[in-house]
Amino acid sequence: LLLPRLLSPLYRPPAPVNVSVMHLRADSATVSWEVPEGDTIIGFSISQQRQDGHMQRFIREVNTTSRSCVLWDLEEETDYIIQVQSIGLYGESQASKKVHFRTLKKSDRFPSNSSNQDDPTVQGLDKSRHLQTGEMIIIVVVLVMWAAVIALFCRQYDIIKDNDSSNNKEKAKPSSERSTPEHHSGGLLRSKVSENDTSAANSGHFV
Repeated sequence: LLLPRLLSPLYRPPAPVNVSVMHLRADSATVSWEVPEGDTIIGFSISQQRQDGHMQRFIREVNTTSRSCVLWDLEEETDYIIQVQSIGLYGESQASKKVHFRTLKKSDRFPSNSSNQDDPTVQGLDKSRHLQTGEMIIIVVVLVMWAAVIALFCRQYDIIKDNDSSNNKEKAKPSSERSTPEHHSGGLLRSKVSENDTSAANSGHFV
């Protein structure tokens, strides 16, 4: 048990190199680094701290060969300092050089560069934006079609209503015209009957 402890300073892996920060957001960033060849690396450790000295955080992962890590829950428009260490079989390496970065505003758009285009997060956001735009276009088209159908129905209903009212007026006129001659003919018949009765009475009186 004492031998690994004694040998650990001698067999420490070298510190990571080419540490960089990319895919900056308002609340996240991606840290990437490289490890010199020839050493067995089983994990990494990241020290994250605000530049003003508050909120220091350590991220440690083992049994991984990853050379990048996403930092979450960052504050917008805040300066941070990070350092990366490699974890070997007998201990951790020295810390890498300090790297400074600053998070973006929430209203800022993502930088349009080639590295961000390959980022799965950006690709997912682009797909969701395209889906939202397509859904809005479909909704607008459906609403316009419904409005056109309703307008056409109202127009046809007004035409049918006008036709019915005009037909009713035309039917009412002939009936009134037919009732008037019948009334006059009845009056003429009654007048003729009364004249015949009067002539008959007169002839009887003379006889």
